[in-house]
Amino acid sequence: MTDLQWFKSSYSDAGGGECVEVAVSPTPTTIHIRDSKDPDGPTLDVRQDAFAAFITFAARA
Repeated sequence: MTDLQWFKSSYSDAGGGECVEVAVSPTPTTIHIRDSKDPDGPTLDVRQDAFAAFITFAARA
């Protein structure tokens, strides 16, 4: 998935801690999630509506 543009949270720092990155598919129906320390490792792919529901829930916590 090298053609995806990956984004790291604005809360991440340069210290190399525990971070995830997300990317949106060219057809925005899937969100891809990966460990920023292992960019060639596995990804978790979720539907965009499921990811939006997770973000909404997490923002309330």
